Order: sequence, then structure tokens, then C-alpha cells
Amino acid sequence: MERRVGRARGEGPPPLRVRRLPAPRLAPAAAAHLSAIVAEAVARAGQATLALSGGRTAGPVLACLAAEALPWSSVRVFQVDELVAPEGDPARHLTGLQAALAGTGARIEPMPVTEADLEPAADAYAARLPPCLDAVHLGLGADGRTASLVPGDPVCEITDRLVAVTRPHAGYRRMTLTFPALARAQRIVWVVSGSDKLDALARLRRADPLIPASRVRRVGAVVLTDLPADLLPLPAR
Repeated sequence: MERRVGRARGEGPPPLRVRRLPAPRLAPAAAAHLSAIVAEAVARAGQATLALSGGRTAGPVLACLAAEALPWSSVRVFQVDELVAPEGDPARHLTGLQAALAGTGARIEPMPVTEADLEPAADAYAARLPPCLDAVHLGLGADGRTASLVPGDPVCEITDRLVAVTRPHAGYRRMTLTFPALARAQRIVWVVSGSDKLDALARLRRADPLIPASRVRRVGAVVLTDLPADLLPLPAR
């Protein structure tokens, strides 16, 4: 079921498309949605660029995406964010990404989080980004974060860089795409699962300015979720 939710035209941000799915169908549906965008981009331009998130919800999506019959050799995969941790660390998003896409032939562009000087490394990664990403896959944290754009972190205020390094959060500094980088995406696919995300998703729907996720542009975006969208509370501003 797909619903358009949001404020009336002329009264705020555009509506955010929300598609509600049973939990077993969430990851396959997200993979199919991303796959369609990639296939369209390859047919149109001969290649596709995709930025993928990591984390608990992302794992099943990546597994399903890898099973899609795509022209993977024409696909460049960037990271939305990454933990500053040694290569091969199981906490690294790259570890799961490489395992999921092994054998597909996709060209993975790892964030250079093992470099000694992270700020120039972030700028170097930014220079590798295309002018426009065909699709970005995002998750949503219970605190309203997305990518590694965590409430209160100075990276949320960056307007002149595409990639930045955060303060420590949950034990790690992180390298992340910034809001200007996310604004380059043609399409954004949110995948939201888990009852702890109910309030955050309600706030995202309402475009609550106090959470970072609300600052991601809504045009070309869709939320795929197994949460009961019709029952989500809309918190007062």
C-alpha cells in the first residue's frame, strides 16, 4: 500500500511518499525498487551510480539487491557512510557490502576511513562522486539520524562539502555523505524497519526540523517500511 502523506500544498514541504509492506516483503521490495532505478540509468546513460547504506536494516536489502539480474559491470557503488575502523572490521559497513555484492562485478568505491588524515581523505572521496547519483539508499535512526548525520553533530551544518567526518558516536567517528551530497541524488529510497523507529518516522513525515532526516529533500524520495503508517503519530511542532 502506498500513501502520500504530508502537509497541504503551499503550507510546507512536499508530501513524502510512504509505501507500507509486510515485514517479509520489505527487503525484496526495496531491492526491486533500487534495481529498477539502476536498470533505467544504465539503459539511459550506459552506467549507474548508487550510494548504499549499512547497518541492521541494510543487510537483507543488500542480499536481495545482489540477487537482482542487473548489468552490474556498469554499476558504481558508493558508500553513504562508514565507521572509522580497520579494514575487515565486522562493524564496518564495507565488510557487509563487499560480502553481499561479491561476484556481481559491481565497482565498489570504499570510503577511505583507514587513512591517517581523515579530512583530506574525505575530500578525495568527494572528488570521486559523480555530479549526480542515480539513487541513494537511506536508513533512519530512532533519534532521527540518517547516514551518519546525527543530531547535534557539526557535520549536519556543513553546506560546502560533500563528504565529512563526524565526532565520535556510539564508539566510532564516521565518514559520511553530507546534505549537499544527498541533494545530488535523483532518487532517494528510505528503508525503515523496527518499532523503535515509529516516532522518528512520524517526525520525518511531519518534516520535523529538529531531526536531521527531515533535511533530506523529498522530491524523488520514497519511504518503504513495515511499520503501520496509518497509525503513526504526528507529533506537535
